[in-house]
Amino acid sequence: MKLSRRDALKISGATLATTALSGCISQKSPSIEKKQDLTCKHNIVLPKSKAPRVIVVGGGWSGLSLAKQLKVEAPQSEVILVEQRFEFVSCPMSNLWLVDKIELEFLTHDYLQGAREGGYTYFQASVYGIDKEEKILKTTNGDLEYDYLALAPGIDYDYSYWTQDSVLENRLRNEYPAAFKPGSEHITLRNKILNFKGGNFIMTVPAGNYRCLPAPYERACMVADYFKAKGIDAKVILLDENNDITIKEHGFHTAMEELYSDYLEYVPNAKIEEINLDKKLVVTEFDEFTFEDASFYPHVRGGKLLEMLGFAKDTIYNKMEANIDPFTYEVIGEKNIFVSGDARPMGFSKSGNTSNTEAKHVARLIARKINNQPKIKWESPVTVCISLVSINPERGIFIHSEYAYNNKAKQFEFATPVTDEIWKGKHGEKNAASAYDWAKAMYIDMFGSV
Repeated sequence: MKLSRRDALKISGATLATTALSGCISQKSPSIEKKQDLTCKHNIVLPKSKAPRVIVVGGGWSGLSLAKQLKVEAPQSEVILVEQRFEFVSCPMSNLWLVDKIELEFLTHDYLQGAREGGYTYFQASVYGIDKEEKILKTTNGDLEYDYLALAPGIDYDYSYWTQDSVLENRLRNEYPAAFKPGSEHITLRNKILNFKGGNFIMTVPAGNYRCLPAPYERACMVADYFKAKGIDAKVILLDENNDITIKEHGFHTAMEELYSDYLEYVPNAKIEEINLDKKLVVTEFDEFTFEDASFYPHVRGGKLLEMLGFAKDTIYNKMEANIDPFTYEVIGEKNIFVSGDARPMGFSKSGNTSNTEAKHVARLIARKINNQPKIKWESPVTVCISLVSINPERGIFIHSEYAYNNKAKQFEFATPVTDEIWKGKHGEKNAASAYDWAKAMYIDMFGSV
């Protein structure tokens, strides 16, 4: 099935930011007088009023939830959401679109509507720098003054564990994209799946805290189900760098074994040592695999905007994640600058519900500052994740958990995990139906409607 031009336009996008600047620098002229370089003057747009202004950068699940909740907690504040895209396209639920189960309209939403419903301003632009002394954010559509800054730049891919060859990295990004960031790579992967003629289709699962832990396993099941329903002589080979399925392992294992034994091969401990795209060969620590097509999901890192602005550090989970206090979400060494969402350094699930609930807490933290109110205690985000294991019929499994800090290990861990890994029969069908109910509720929460 070919993607229409209309659908392609809906899911268009570009990179979040390009070049970071530190602000204007005064320079000495040849004359005795000191003059400021006129090329560095700020181009202020949207003049600031007396109301406290909060700029939220990033229109994903975290940024949208943060902007809306800020207007609830501090209605007197002026909130501006800066986002480079013209429309929102959801990663959660997108695995169903990849196999032609749902329409793109279900994933696509209007930033302008979200802003109108939430009482904040949507400002379409890319961020490329900051003047921290003057509290000015530099964007491609002009400079914005702020009192508080909340960054939610999400993730970027990190191919350095596989290769230092920029040519190979570029080929992997363009020819075999991961499709765990919304945009053109989803279109490419969907076309690969719907037009696949047969043979081995390789997918990968990275180590570290990657975006949405169960999503690669759900996707592998969805694609295997699609190939099986179409009668295609094909096999999904899922190369997992981890030593086992990272979450909801019983439900996924039983589904793979009982539903897709001829269509899906799960390979744990598959650390990739070489990818030869010309020979269509993947070499792991223990095996070699040939393929007809593939989607390579590399390690992830914090959004590069954080590194460009000087707010990133390496963590035990990933490279260049936010350098923040894990309990207050404030950037270390900075006042009134916060980071939330998938770029955080804590080991929370990088998923929609987690980002939504966490962002609401961060909004309350910022609002307490605006309102000169006492600080509040850290509040755990909530991970709710429903994964489908089949689409003919639709059946799913479920997890719900909060987090607690382990003082001995000095890290956050699941605190109250509740899983439902029964996918068979009506029970599994009910789980799958709840995925749609959850998504609709979240879209209403962020945009005011489905």
